[in-house]
Amino acid sequence: MISLDEYVDNMKPDQKHIYYVAADSVTSARNAPFLEKLLEKDLEVLFLVDPIDEVAIQNLKSFKEDFVDISKEDLDIGEKDEEKEKLLKQEFGHTWEWIKKRLGDKVASVQISNQLSSSPCVLVSGKFGWSANMERLMKAQTVGDAANLDFMRASLNVSLNHPHSPNDEDALRAIDLLYDTALVSSGFTPENPAELGGKIYEMMGVALSGKWSAYEQFGHQHTPTGSFPDARNWESGGGSRAREAGSQK
Repeated sequence: MISLDEYVDNMKPDQKHIYYVAADSVTSARNAPFLEKLLEKDLEVLFLVDPIDEVAIQNLKSFKEDFVDISKEDLDIGEKDEEKEKLLKQEFGHTWEWIKKRLGDKVASVQISNQLSSSPCVLVSGKFGWSANMERLMKAQTVGDAANLDFMRASLNVSLNHPHSPNDEDALRAIDLLYDTALVSSGFTPENPAELGGKIYEMMGVALSGKWSAYEQFGHQHTPTGSFPDARNWESGGGSRAREAGSQK
């Protein structure tokens, strides 16, 4: 736990904002892809895990410095380079248009991300839209109607650390799966979880069949049932500079 006074005292000399992310648990907040670049820069991020926290912060607006939700678009962490962004837009503009055309009304726009280091993409909310956490809370209300959330549509931010595929059927299916996984990792709820599961199982089947074929080619036996060839331990995001914020009394 950390107080707002302690957070402000710990801020970097050139840090202009109080960063936070709202989630349903500390585990969810700690593993949010929005944290990646901030943790690289050793910036503290408040975890708002009580339902009232996000509402309170939005009404408070500032505490010596302005509060900034890192799950919203146009996050400024001091790395904005307009000239570089212009060049990247010229080089990858057609790719963003192609992705947007494929996803259609699922996203408001497709943009270059400045807050990812390992994740290929993330879904960010509009400046005046609801975060994934607030959307989840609103849907849980008896008056919640998912059909009324269209105007809160998120944007897809894509990392340049990962290659982009050409316009073929496999690439289009990959874009669909990237969107669905970004939806989940960003804290949103997929409309059809079973469909998402089917896509993942299908891709796992293709990947694993290829690996097993390679193993057989070189005289290796099948991997035992229930395990995966060359399985690696997956690291979850997080770091020592991320903190949980309790409700301010």
